Amino acid sequence: MEKALNNLAEQLGGLLLARGLTLSLAESCTGGLCAEIITRVAGSSAWFECAVVSYSNASKVSLLKVSSDSLDRFGAVSEQTAVEMVSGVMAISGSQLSAAVTGIAGPSGGSDAKPVGTVCFAWAAKNQAPRSTTVQFNGSRQEIRQQSAKTLIEGLIALTLSLDL
Repeated sequence: MEKALNNLAEQLGGLLLARGLTLSLAESCTGGLCAEIITRVAGSSAWFECAVVSYSNASKVSLLKVSSDSLDRFGAVSEQTAVEMVSGVMAISGSQLSAAVTGIAGPSGGSDAKPVGTVCFAWAAKNQAPRSTTVQFNGSRQEIRQQSAKTLIEGLIALTLSLDL
C-alpha cells in the first residue's frame, strides 16, 4: 500500500505542478496521514499549501467554520460536514483545490447507522460546487486510514484531470 500511496502522491503533484494549482486539506480520521503522504514528494512545497487536522467538533467549528447546526443534525461523520470542512480549508488557504475527510477509523466509535469504516469525503475546486461521497471500508484502524488516504488522493487526481484549464 505504501508504494501505491507514494505513486499516487507523485502523480497528483505532477498534475498540480503542470497546471499551476495549489492544494489544501482538512483531515479528521486520517489525523494528518494524507498530508504526510503528499509531502513525501520532493518539491511538494510548490503546490501544497496546508493541512488542517481537526479531530474534535470544536476544532471543526473554530478552525474550519463547520456549522454547529450541521454537526448536531448530521454528525461529524457526514458528507455535510466534509463539504463544510473542504470549503473552510479552501477559504483559509487560498488554494485552488481542496479535499476533506472525516470518518470512523475504529476499532470503536461506530454505530448501527455509521459503523466503523464509514468515511466521508469532499473535494472542491475554486468556483465549483464541492463533490462528496461516503465509503465503507473494512480492516484495521491503520488499513481504514490508508484506504481513506488513497481514496482522497485518487479523488484529487480525478478532480484535477476534470478541470477545464
